[in-house]
Amino acid sequence: MLDGETKSLSRREFVAIVAALMAVDAIAIDIMLPALPNIGFAFDVTNPNDRSLVLTVFLVGFGLPQMVFGPLSDRFGRRRPILIGLAVYTACALASPAVGSFPALLWLRFAQGVAAAAIRVGILSAVRDRYQGAAMSEVMSVAMSIFLLVPLIMPGVGQVILLAGPWEFIFVAMGGLGALVGAWTYLRLPETLATANQRAIDFRSVASGFAMVIRNRTAFSYGLSGMFLLGIILAMINTSQQIYVDIYGLGPFYPLAFAAMPAASIIGFLANSRLVAKFGMRRLAHGAMLLFLAGSIAWFIMVQFGTPPLWVFLLMVMLVIPMVAFGFPNTGALAMEPLGEVAGTASAIFGAIQTVGGAILGWAVAQSFDGTLAPVMASLCIFGTFVLACFLIAEKGRLFGDKGAIPVLDV
Repeated sequence: MLDGETKSLSRREFVAIVAALMAVDAIAIDIMLPALPNIGFAFDVTNPNDRSLVLTVFLVGFGLPQMVFGPLSDRFGRRRPILIGLAVYTACALASPAVGSFPALLWLRFAQGVAAAAIRVGILSAVRDRYQGAAMSEVMSVAMSIFLLVPLIMPGVGQVILLAGPWEFIFVAMGGLGALVGAWTYLRLPETLATANQRAIDFRSVASGFAMVIRNRTAFSYGLSGMFLLGIILAMINTSQQIYVDIYGLGPFYPLAFAAMPAASIIGFLANSRLVAKFGMRRLAHGAMLLFLAGSIAWFIMVQFGTPPLWVFLLMVMLVIPMVAFGFPNTGALAMEPLGEVAGTASAIFGAIQTVGGAILGWAVAQSFDGTLAPVMASLCIFGTFVLACFLIAEKGRLFGDKGAIPVLDV
């Protein structure tokens, strides 16, 4: 990347592009939520729990290929995989209304997930190219705060689209948004990987990069914790339609209640962006997950006495879910911090583990749904425990290890 290109893109616009590219991936999930019953009816899907395959298959496609795109990103740069991914993502979305069977739709969703994987690897590596440590955590917190407007509004947008037309219109809207973000990225995002930092793509170099990631106990443990953090979010998302429609009977008002989770997450991400430079990534992540686990246990105990009123359920969402928002950017930055030399490979490995593992965990919770809140709340307790276990392994049994603030860098 030329110096002039770097300076022409302001920090604010860079964060906005990061958020937009992350949002493209999220749109493929969140705008679909109100349409799952319609898609199931259109393709005669008899088991209601199988509707979530529309989400799970996308996430599997999103996770596995990142292992390939990481080394490619370290060799050819970040910009090219992002642009190719956006083109394929848009094509898959626009082709989906023409399918004639549920398996065909799932194959297109898988291909769309593969394209989204290229976008994710490229943009996270670009962030690592420009920032590190607490600065990376701050940038990701701000970007994710913007990006979380997608799950805040997109289920509502999907519901409005369904009121205006068939479920196929949702894919047309998805493709249109992909094309718009693609045009912006093509015009404004420069290459962030310097030519001198490009790695060869021969077997020895790729194996060396993978070994650097896997053998780093701290980085790998924090990266693994992201799988359970994503499992928490997907457990809530995959069962949200059954919780708000089947249990609480909200019908078309379901997107309004669902918005409580992304709204709570936005609060957490914004708070993290303000606090991380002062308190450090470890203290915020470790403290937040201890609070999350305590809140989840209380929530699980509560539902053993019956279904709580809707306002109580939403209150717990607003109290517990922001703690996850402190975990994502800090654990991500802690995982990537020592691996700048192989940022693409590291992003790929962690992305594959987190996405595929998180998708499987979220699918398992969806399949265990029995008409009550108990399985969902139990999963939060279990996943939160595993997150803390990863922290303890990373830090050799000691939490809250930051000794001071890490300076926030700017570009």
